[in-house]
Amino acid sequence: MVVYAGAMALDITGPIEVFDTANRLLGPSGTPYRADFVSADAPLVRTSSGVVVGASPLEAGQGPIDTLLVPGGWSLDHALRDRALVSWIGQAASRSRRVASVCGGSFLLAEAGLLDGRRATTHWAYSEAMACRYPKVTVDAEPIFVWDGPFVTSAGVSTGIDMALALVEADHGSALALETARFLVLFLKRHGGQSQYSAVLDAQLADHPPIRAAQEWIHDHLDLRLPVAEIARQANMSQRNFARVFRREVGMTPGQYVERTRIARARDLLESTDLTIGQIAGRCGFPATETFFRSFGRTLGLTPTEYRHRFQVISPSGLIDRHHQREGSPA
Repeated sequence: MVVYAGAMALDITGPIEVFDTANRLLGPSGTPYRADFVSADAPLVRTSSGVVVGASPLEAGQGPIDTLLVPGGWSLDHALRDRALVSWIGQAASRSRRVASVCGGSFLLAEAGLLDGRRATTHWAYSEAMACRYPKVTVDAEPIFVWDGPFVTSAGVSTGIDMALALVEADHGSALALETARFLVLFLKRHGGQSQYSAVLDAQLADHPPIRAAQEWIHDHLDLRLPVAEIARQANMSQRNFARVFRREVGMTPGQYVERTRIARARDLLESTDLTIGQIAGRCGFPATETFFRSFGRTLGLTPTEYRHRFQVISPSGLIDRHHQREGSPA
């Protein structure tokens, strides 16, 4: 992993903890990961939150590399102007089996010309800036990570953990990846196609009181039809003015907001309950199961059934005992 002053600590430590946990669960019978840190700011690199990472000089990162990892951070603008750093990333990528970035780290890969003609993602807040700055890169703001050839780019911060789990799965199979996720109390091992827009990101409550009140009313009445005229009435506004102000405040139309809020509620129910697909469709206000399937697939690229199969919470009971047994400690 190449690190630099002002990089985000979780971009660095999240993936590394995944690999370290996989090592411990593999035990002596597996092929362990070994993490090396290099930096132009060696030997001690201060992240944006003040966490200090020990690193070797860039010159120490010679020879073949299995996985090159590049984090993002608040100092990304400065890092992009560091031509020696960008050049080193480009050279190191040429001797790496695969190259992965976390959050804004994809900007550094793009700056080195590594993503030209490829599909990539980054933090949702910076996707438009990336697309404008690197027109040869196909920027997809929806997935939590994108795998294109030997390059894997992940979205905002914590999605580096999801990406690292996917790398573990590619190296050692799904069983170890799931066990690693459970041990780290990551109950849901998310696949790359899952939308990076959580309900919190999709549904920021507006500052404008009438719009905020309408949003809260929507959340409490998702089982209803929710025509725009009725939502506007809850805000005490004309339908035309409401639609205009809502789009300005929330960044999407009322209809889009309702659909995304329905999908967010459906995801929660699929993950945490045993309700049937039809029951979930009804509770979330979809007039028919077929409509639910179409909307869900259009938003997340999965059917509700596939989503439940992948992401329904599974109890991690018994994992600690198995881990202790592998470590040779009493359970």
